[in-house]
Amino acid sequence: MRQAFLSQIFIYPVKSLAGIALDSASVTHLGLENDRRWMIVDNQGRFITQRLYPQLALINTAIESDHITLTSPDTGNITLPLKLEEGAELSVKVWRDQVNSLMMSKPQNQWISQYLQTECQFVYMPENTIRSIDPQFAVSSEDRVSFADGFPYLIISQASLDDLNQRLSAKKLPAVSIHRFRPNLFIEGCDAYAEDQWHSFKLGKNLFHVVKPCSRCIMTTVDSSTGKKGKEPLQTLMEYRKQGNQAYFGQNALIDRAYPHSFSLCIGDQLEIITSKQNA
Repeated sequence: MRQAFLSQIFIYPVKSLAGIALDSASVTHLGLENDRRWMIVDNQGRFITQRLYPQLALINTAIESDHITLTSPDTGNITLPLKLEEGAELSVKVWRDQVNSLMMSKPQNQWISQYLQTECQFVYMPENTIRSIDPQFAVSSEDRVSFADGFPYLIISQASLDDLNQRLSAKKLPAVSIHRFRPNLFIEGCDAYAEDQWHSFKLGKNLFHVVKPCSRCIMTTVDSSTGKKGKEPLQTLMEYRKQGNQAYFGQNALIDRAYPHSFSLCIGDQLEIITSKQNA
């Protein structure tokens, strides 16, 4: 196999808003540092995403010193602290999980409510909040996740994206960018869907375990440049990546808590397969 390597790194400081490409990132057991520690919830405390509000894709995020700047096409800029140290507590819901969070103050909540034209607010996951991985897929009983859908790390390869885009091109449909799939780790130098067969691998000095294929939803049909939904690429994925009633693209992973890892990742870090699913 060709030498695969880490070609892009992404974090999403606020769940369902635009991501940030990084040259390097700190590794934590919750995911990459500052990844999805903020989230938007409705007045019932339920999480809000592009599934219902595709225009969230148009809010850009940038980390500057100790704060996150959010920029929307309609309501200008607002900032969130990178870490919220104190605030009123609120129990919020992410899928089936009930999670403790800290509430943001009024100006920021008014800003996002105005943008979405519905009452909502920002919440932050503090360090003392514990949201456990589904035990069916956990490697350790202490495996945790932030406000991400279910797992700390999502991995996709360039070759898999290229294969999908070739299939779209054959149907005279436009190519889609990797931003549709919101990975954390983007890998070059392997075959298409090689990530499906990885069981354990190293990136740099960090050991990861692949625990579950990533089922794809309507969010992949949101064009991040327009904030509009379509039918692709989900319709094409359902033609050749379907299992049961879901289409799968990319792999969810956990970092090995017991391994003496380097606590950082950099573009160019080489990928080493430790075990594949055939010999796990």
